[in-house]
Amino acid sequence: MALPGGRHLDSIPLPGQRLHLMQVDSVQRWMEDLKLMTECECMCVLQAKPISLEEDAQGDLILAGGPGPGDPLQLLLKRGWVISTELRRIGQKLAQDRWARVHSMSVRLTCHARSMVSEYSAVSRSSSREMGQIEKLLMEKCSELSAVTERCLQVENEHVLKSMKACVSETLSTLGQHFGQLLELALTREVQALVRKIDASDNIYTMESTTGNLFSLTQEGAPLCRIIAKEGGVVALFKVCRQDNLRCLYPQALRTLASICCVEEGVHQLEKVDGVLCLADILTDDSHSEATRAEAAAVVAQVTSPHLPFTQHLSSFLESMEEIVTALIKLCQEASSGEVFLLASAALANITFFDTMACEMLLQLNAIRVLLEACGDKQRVDTPYTRDQIVTILANMSVLEQCASDIIQENGVQLIMGMLSEKPRSGTPAEVAACERVQQKAAVTLARLSRDPDVAREAVRLSCMSRLIELCRSPSERNSSDAVLVACLAALRRLAGVCPEGLQDSDFQQLVQPRLVDSFLLCSNMEESFV
Repeated sequence: MALPGGRHLDSIPLPGQRLHLMQVDSVQRWMEDLKLMTECECMCVLQAKPISLEEDAQGDLILAGGPGPGDPLQLLLKRGWVISTELRRIGQKLAQDRWARVHSMSVRLTCHARSMVSEYSAVSRSSSREMGQIEKLLMEKCSELSAVTERCLQVENEHVLKSMKACVSETLSTLGQHFGQLLELALTREVQALVRKIDASDNIYTMESTTGNLFSLTQEGAPLCRIIAKEGGVVALFKVCRQDNLRCLYPQALRTLASICCVEEGVHQLEKVDGVLCLADILTDDSHSEATRAEAAAVVAQVTSPHLPFTQHLSSFLESMEEIVTALIKLCQEASSGEVFLLASAALANITFFDTMACEMLLQLNAIRVLLEACGDKQRVDTPYTRDQIVTILANMSVLEQCASDIIQENGVQLIMGMLSEKPRSGTPAEVAACERVQQKAAVTLARLSRDPDVAREAVRLSCMSRLIELCRSPSERNSSDAVLVACLAALRRLAGVCPEGLQDSDFQQLVQPRLVDSFLLCSNMEESFV
């Protein structure tokens, strides 16, 4: 579903919809479905016309079922998805000058828009004046689009048709803007209703259902997260997380907050209501369940993400950082599952980017021992995603001089050596990318730690140089990743500076002696040898 500015939403079912549909009479259900169906094949047969052979004709049956009666949110999301799809497809056919398809799809678009307006009016509260005006503008533009595309079918002069094409394109763009404005207004009204229900209700089951609906909306994408944040969703959810009698709702409320805080508006609202202090209280309170503390860790991971520029200005976090870091280390140590450990370690990894003081705190809390011990526990650390978090923490801590002795003491060099051989199990793009990050960060960690001669000698003893050379020379070993190659070249040069005798002459001349950029170009263009 597209909103103004190129933002997109993908519709998913809301909780409870399936149960509701099971309770509806089958004939009534069929009648509801008919409103959202367009079977062009049947219409063509009835009119004694040949069936279209176009490759996209099968897409005319866009929606196989409609929302249940009285469900305005699901109606908006499904209808919105259909209309967004039609707008996109009309634009594609217009670019191809397929005027017959453009006109037929414009007529269908008008039907969908009219249905959305009438059905939403039937199930929603009294419409606002602003919504009424936009509805009118939307329908006027739909009629205009249908009329102008019909005229284009009668035009044969290419020059005239070209000028009309610009007019159609402008009309389509304006129509899309009106649709986006109407959809955003309607969704805002529904979000306001959900937030009011959370604030006003004293029924725990109603609050659980409403919070679940709010979480489902956050999964529709950033535009809806912005709406929820602006309409008081963050404030309402933290209100839930501050009431002891609602502890059973904490995990769901925190999960929803983590999703909302992927947008700047969510983080700003969190700071306004002292959300960081609330998270610190939950994390440090052992009376809360592990699931609750894990969800709180997920919110911390989100609001400290180094990939979001607006999280770097969260000043209130520094005040509670020591308490939060201590609680997260404890959660890593006591985690009963890989998911809990992943959430806690991800929060710690992000915090090490957020502030350099965090690395010193982790060193004092024996974090290296806790993390390296966890690597031997398959119940807690069993995926490259988790190892990515661990090696991120080690890489950021390795800038501290005191870190080297702890790494040696806990046999950390051997573990880092193992990470240089990280391989994906499933071969999915996400897992392959995670393995590349593990290899890259392991090489970076090794390069930083090898400032200490003891670490460098231990790395040479464990044949780290051989593995680094293999990663440099064999593209398949690093999945042809340039980032891994650069990190491995840097680590190899650092080790060679301490123990040059561990290198053959050819390796030294090609991988160490030249400028880094020359070695990089040599290895990145290298064909694998199968001799």
